[in-house]
Amino acid sequence: MTHPPDTRPAGDERAAPPTTPPPATRPLTGPTSVIICAYSEERWNDLLAAVGSVRGQGRPPEELIVVIDHNEALLTRARDVFGGTARVLANTGRRGLSGARNTGVAAATGAVLVFLDDDARGEPDWLERLLEPYADPRVQGVGGAAVPMWPAPGRPAWFPAEFDWVVGCTHTGLPAVAEPVRNPVGAAMSFRRGAFELVGGFTEGVGRVGARPLGCEETEFGIRLRQADPAALVIHQPSAVVRHRVTPPRARPGYFWRRCYAEGISKATISRTVGRDSALAAERDYVRRTLPAAFRRYLGLPGRRRAAVAVVLGLTATTAGYLHGSASSLVTRSPEPPR
Repeated sequence: MTHPPDTRPAGDERAAPPTTPPPATRPLTGPTSVIICAYSEERWNDLLAAVGSVRGQGRPPEELIVVIDHNEALLTRARDVFGGTARVLANTGRRGLSGARNTGVAAATGAVLVFLDDDARGEPDWLERLLEPYADPRVQGVGGAAVPMWPAPGRPAWFPAEFDWVVGCTHTGLPAVAEPVRNPVGAAMSFRRGAFELVGGFTEGVGRVGARPLGCEETEFGIRLRQADPAALVIHQPSAVVRHRVTPPRARPGYFWRRCYAEGISKATISRTVGRDSALAAERDYVRRTLPAAFRRYLGLPGRRRAAVAVVLGLTATTAGYLHGSASSLVTRSPEPPR
């Protein structure tokens, strides 16, 4: 879940004035590596679409890496199909998305490392737009906008847009223009190689493992980056658009509650590694401003009042997960910088 600093009054839906410093005139130099991580053959068609969208970019990357997370059958299939145009690697780290991403980081040769989910596909100008903010040397990370592709018949009336982070997408409340944020949306994010050299890789044990709906590895990474380099900027670039597929099970209430609860557990975990104030600063603003405004708005919209209920129940489930996670004694250490 990604939340920017927001100084707007509650209920004000206008975009806040941009605070991004003007970019330097020199363009980004050095190659770009795109890393796609996959774990299940059930998402094979999604993986084909993700790889195809990278190949179809108007500004293609110099390197494409596909990392398979501890699935020998999928690894063989991916090497047979993508071997001529992509580097297909097995996750050499701990099972899970963080370990797979770290494997890609260690193997990549790019100056900027871009991460695309295996069930997302970039618009033709996605990569070009994503790289634009790197013209400013202070920018260490850039994330794009992940737009949900809902299963038929479309977004459920009860599903509030403020909770689109539940399905890995950009939620209402994020900036409508390029602005600094704490961390990017994981489905389509990027960082300079130097960021990994400074703070290490993604913390294994924090993020998603298989279908278990945990998260926050990009949140934890973004916080560590800012703690190590307070001048570093991470930019939300809404013009860099990917389409993120939402499967029918993820559009159901049961997944919504489980994912909210898991988000609370994840936030409790990273609170122990980076500090509660850093882990929850943006969430406090989200709870004080974004959610009350959403609740009032949905109550006033015919046919959307169930979304107001979902706002309350989603917050309740997330809080319950956080309290449960806070009571746990599990502490996960950050990995060493990938070499």
